[in-house]
Amino acid sequence: MTAITSTRTKSKAELLGEVERVYRLLKSWLIDARLAPGEILSEVDLAAQCRTSRTPVRESFSRLAQDGWLKRIPRKGYLVAPISIREIVELYEYRKILEGFAAERVAQSASLQVIAELEGIVSVERHQEAPLTDGLIAQILNANGAFHLRLAELSMNARVASQVSLVLCYVKRLDTICTQSVPGWLGHEEIIDALRAHQPEVARQAIAKHIDLSRDKMLRLFGV
Repeated sequence: MTAITSTRTKSKAELLGEVERVYRLLKSWLIDARLAPGEILSEVDLAAQCRTSRTPVRESFSRLAQDGWLKRIPRKGYLVAPISIREIVELYEYRKILEGFAAERVAQSASLQVIAELEGIVSVERHQEAPLTDGLIAQILNANGAFHLRLAELSMNARVASQVSLVLCYVKRLDTICTQSVPGWLGHEEIIDALRAHQPEVARQAIAKHIDLSRDKMLRLFGV
């Protein structure tokens, strides 16, 4: 009896592990815009691409819908949630609240080591004359996300850092789509300068300006 129970528990654990794997994989495809906004999803096709059965895909769809990545269509299944102007505006307003707080907090006591760390994260921005290849775009997007997440972590407020991490997933999808259509990126020099000078209000204003410029790029792209 004990052996049977152990086998059943292992089988359930394996299924949960497979659902988690598929969920993370599909989420990464959503963030990287491999699954495009408005696209209707096929359980069969994605199960084949994920090398799994339909059950983990179906469970992952449900979780991703709860997270806001997908929308359920009665009798048709799921589609990737379209990007709306309202969503963009609300997302970037929320970013300014969270990241403005983080910038102010870090600027109060940023050490030389902290400044050097943040500069190192976005060192790829020094290569603005380099051809904008897919590889460089990926580096830029990763560096941008890492900079904003690290700044939130340095605020020493775990709740703020957690929320920034969540928001940046949606931001990366927007940035990926935007960069494919509108080459170029926004630097972080003004933010770093304000942190180095220990000017909290200037740092908050600098990051607000940075976020506003990013929002405006998105509105021009998706507002057409």
